Amino acid sequence: MGTEEGNEQVLASRKHLVFAYYVTGHGFGHATRVVEVVRHLIYAGHDVHVVTGAPDFVFTTEIQSPKLFLRKLVLDCGAVQADALTVDRLASLEKYSETAVVPRASILATEVEWLNSIKADLVVSDVVPVACRAAADAGIRSVCVTNFSWDFIYAEYVMAAGHHHRTTVWQIAEDYSHCEFLIRLPGYCPMPAFRDVMDVPLVVRRLHKSRKELIDDSKEEQRVIWKLKSNDGTLKLTKYNHYVSLISWILQNGPTKRDNEVRKELGIGDDVKVVILNFGGQPGGWNLKEDCLPSGWLCLVCGASDDQNLPSNFIKLAKAAYTPDLIAASDCMLGYEALAYKLPFVFVRRDYFNEEPFLRNMLEYYQGGVEMIRRDLLTGRWKPYLERAISLKPCYEGGINGGEVAARILQDTAVGKNYTADKLSGARRLRDAIVLGYQLQRVPGRDICIPDWYANAENEFGLRTGSPTAEMTETRSHIMSYTEDFDILHGDLQGLSDTMTFLKSLAELDAVYDSGKNKEKHWIRERMAAAGIFNWEEEIFVARAPGRLDVVGGIADYSGSLVLQMPIREACHVAVQTNHPSKHKLWKHTQARQNAKRQGPTPVLQIVSYGSELSNRGPTFDMDLTDFMDGGQPISFQKAKEYFARDPSQRWAAYVAGAILVLMTELGMRFENSISMLVSSAVPEGKGVSSSASVEVASMSAIAAAHGSYDNMKSFELGGHFHSKIEGLDISPRELALLCQKVENHIVGAPCGVMDQMASACGEANKLLAMICQPAEVIGLVDIPNHIRFWGIDSGIRHRYAALYFKMLPDSILGEAFLDQYSDHSDPVTIIDKKRTYGVRAAARHPIYETFRVKAFKALLTSAASDEQLTALGELLYQCHYSYSACGLGSDGTDRLVQLVQQMQHKKKSNTEDGTLYGAKITGGGSGGTVCVIGRNCLRSSQQILEIQQRYKGATGYMPFLFEGSSPGAGKFGYLRIRRRHPPNFN
Repeated sequence: MGTEEGNEQVLASRKHLVFAYYVTGHGFGHATRVVEVVRHLIYAGHDVHVVTGAPDFVFTTEIQSPKLFLRKLVLDCGAVQADALTVDRLASLEKYSETAVVPRASILATEVEWLNSIKADLVVSDVVPVACRAAADAGIRSVCVTNFSWDFIYAEYVMAAGHHHRTTVWQIAEDYSHCEFLIRLPGYCPMPAFRDVMDVPLVVRRLHKSRKELIDDSKEEQRVIWKLKSNDGTLKLTKYNHYVSLISWILQNGPTKRDNEVRKELGIGDDVKVVILNFGGQPGGWNLKEDCLPSGWLCLVCGASDDQNLPSNFIKLAKAAYTPDLIAASDCMLGYEALAYKLPFVFVRRDYFNEEPFLRNMLEYYQGGVEMIRRDLLTGRWKPYLERAISLKPCYEGGINGGEVAARILQDTAVGKNYTADKLSGARRLRDAIVLGYQLQRVPGRDICIPDWYANAENEFGLRTGSPTAEMTETRSHIMSYTEDFDILHGDLQGLSDTMTFLKSLAELDAVYDSGKNKEKHWIRERMAAAGIFNWEEEIFVARAPGRLDVVGGIADYSGSLVLQMPIREACHVAVQTNHPSKHKLWKHTQARQNAKRQGPTPVLQIVSYGSELSNRGPTFDMDLTDFMDGGQPISFQKAKEYFARDPSQRWAAYVAGAILVLMTELGMRFENSISMLVSSAVPEGKGVSSSASVEVASMSAIAAAHGSYDNMKSFELGGHFHSKIEGLDISPRELALLCQKVENHIVGAPCGVMDQMASACGEANKLLAMICQPAEVIGLVDIPNHIRFWGIDSGIRHRYAALYFKMLPDSILGEAFLDQYSDHSDPVTIIDKKRTYGVRAAARHPIYETFRVKAFKALLTSAASDEQLTALGELLYQCHYSYSACGLGSDGTDRLVQLVQQMQHKKKSNTEDGTLYGAKITGGGSGGTVCVIGRNCLRSSQQILEIQQRYKGATGYMPFLFEGSSPGAGKFGYLRIRRRHPPNFN
């Protein structure tokens, strides 16, 4: 039994079914893809009740049937956008609370009654959380159809908006946990709230046959030169919703149709290039200019404001324009509402759109996209991007019948077919869902439902994606394969496998460059960018700086407490090369900018940062170094801070490029040559192990090495150990750390202490760096006894920031009252919020007692090895942990890990064998991040750490990253000066 519609054959069920289809209020994109699924359900003979806030015409222009019922209601709000490129995270959470949390009880009661009244056979959600719970309460099965879920999107927002919103995310995930299974669309994000998934092809829309007026007729002066035939034979243009899928017609008809028949119907000559500009709203500061486009180009503008005047080569479209018909006549598109298509695409990175990295990866896999930096979008420098885009040959050949496939699955489910196995508990899936959202950023070691192309990205960069529990060992032949590519003119690899891997990745850039010419092969864009900035006949300087594990002391560093820090094995590598501006290799848009200035070659900084796909930031950054000068003097740190803050997707560059300005300002350096930099960090972000400090220290070390005196190295003594410094620049590791702190404090704008930079610059492998951070004073290096070992266990929660005198302190104090009484405090980079109430007693108690704990810990490390020694060291860590909690700096995840260590400590494997772990504490600034564990250096301890890892995963769904082992700080590593032995020929 079937129903035919054109060339389509849709199988129908023998039973008449009723579907309730809930659509999110996040724009019209979800509604337009729902249309395609609903269309197939109705053609199969079923009734579909659509719950949506979208206008009726979104559905009725494609479905004219009495079996379609529209109910106007919004039960979630999606993401609230500050502009077309930025999400307002706090507003999004507040709006969702207003829409779905506060009235939750009445929503559930109303929806259960309504579902029963229409006798729904199945509830479908794209992707409204409460719909799943309402279905469960009504005793009806439910299925979600989506490529992302709101628990995943909102979880990262919580870290910026405040943890008091966390319950909202938990509630969303719990709602999803009532869903039978997920019909997962391409370009999907990790969605562990759904245990069972079924993948379907792309859901795309068909081209309409009837036509209505397309061009906005409110502007009579516009010249309309395109025409389409409608059913009655007149020549008109379409006027429909512009939020529809931007890929449907192209995927169904291909480039040949676009280039021939449709262009003739539209009356566009072959010599006219057409680009569609579609952002669903335009960014602030928008200023379209005629010279944005190359000569002979025309731009069709969707979503322009009514009062906006456009240049003659820009055409304003009606707000309800149907974009697939426009795509048929276009050569490329500039915007973002698309997944995969055979039309070249220019896109701009958006802030806090957490699903974007996954969609972008899919786009690039099919070689159909060019990224434009936001600065060039807003200033009208479009030409090089458009010209690059039309040279692409998108290679998508996948299925486009996702709507039909999804409809069949829904129909089968509604009649009782079981697509799923026995479900895990809702609580289990709830835990899985929440944890993943908190650690979307670049975190190796995660194994929860991540697509292969996503997990493999770090493998291709030579970084580990599994937990680093193995020792750093390499065979001699493996080592030789790395060093055969370069002559090491200065420095020592020191047996560091990650440095060998980094050198190998440098050597392989020429292969990446060549493979980029073969459009059939997948290539990583960061590497393509890196391949284009180095001159392989010239020297390259490599520096390395590790992250750090806060063993004890932690946040008390702000109060001048003694702290003990261990540099971890994970590190950041930075490669730097300098060249005369006339010989420097430039990216095309950088060259175009220089040509526009007509000043000849000037010094340029070009940076490539690996791993951008996993942290939602731009992969490249470039600037004229003259931008750092004003009237012959370096610009102020404040101006630099504003400079880097202009484009949030490239704000990361302040950590790297800021080192140049600090060297100019503090040491009087001047940079007359161009600089190329490659940054590759294996230090996980947001885990409390100083990822930013490692980038700053490695960057400044490499820059200093490339501009110093390489032949004269001196040493100085630090606590009985020798460190090198570059004589030409006279920078010791301590001074390097202080300079890097200026980068973070004044250019990045983060009010951090110097502890992280000191540990990264001054630390040594398998030693604890003892220091007092106010002022920055290194006490010395403390050997870790052979029988003791430290581990770091990542909680998966992103890092955020007596008696006599005690009675004199208030419990808390308002910021304004503090300033009135004391004027200021001793920290020049921390701002006191007048309206905030600050805890006083617990915060004052912590550094006082922490100083004692750190001194006792340091002394105990040198005492005789015994079980009592380890027990005392562990007790000090436990005390430190509970002191953090008393200050309000604890977290559920880190508390759980500490409890697991305590349980393991007292667990006996046999009657004669006790546990070998002795203590644990939260680290760094607290409120999440990593836990430091102390234990006996033995196999049993390693086994217990792995057991804790598995038990934490079992409880939360998150596989913790293990930090194990140590490595030298930047000062001990020094730098490498290398030259390629056999420079590749790219001609």
